[in-house]
Amino acid sequence: MATKPKEKIILGIDPGTAIMGYGLIVVRGNKMELLNMGVLHLAKLSNHALKLKTIFEKTLHLIDHYHPDEMALEAPFFGKNVQSMLKLGRAQGVAMAAGLYRGIPIMEYSPKKIKQSITGNGNASKEQVGGMLQTLLNIGDLPKYLDATDGLAAAVCHHFQNGKATEGGTSYSGWKAFLSDNPDRIK
Repeated sequence: MATKPKEKIILGIDPGTAIMGYGLIVVRGNKMELLNMGVLHLAKLSNHALKLKTIFEKTLHLIDHYHPDEMALEAPFFGKNVQSMLKLGRAQGVAMAAGLYRGIPIMEYSPKKIKQSITGNGNASKEQVGGMLQTLLNIGDLPKYLDATDGLAAAVCHHFQNGKATEGGTSYSGWKAFLSDNPDRIK
């Protein structure tokens, strides 16, 4: 009798303070299937704290609805605008907090690592990443906001990395591990 391949659900998140992208895949053996992808519009919210609260709540909702086994996030890239970096880091932090709150292992990948994993080119455009995901997951039309495919790309990258920490990725199994690696984030 053939054994059924083990199933794993991966939630990928592209954090943002105007739009947060997310994607979920289910992996059975080596086969990937799209479960869902979308965006959370945050630009209309009046203040940053409300945006962070909404990111936390939406991430918890996705976790409670789909029960992912693992979570992959796109790490903030280092830009010149310190205020933007701070806001993006907070957005990523509350998404991570939701996963840690539910006890889900979290992996963080650099944007370059995600693009490299999906397209073979670390400098690929959002459109190139979306196009490759269209092929890999048999997606019909690409969504209006490519932040959704960016979130999906984080999940697919994680699958391609077999959930192992590699160059460009950092893994956290809980609050203790996260705080141990990030003592400067404790105030």
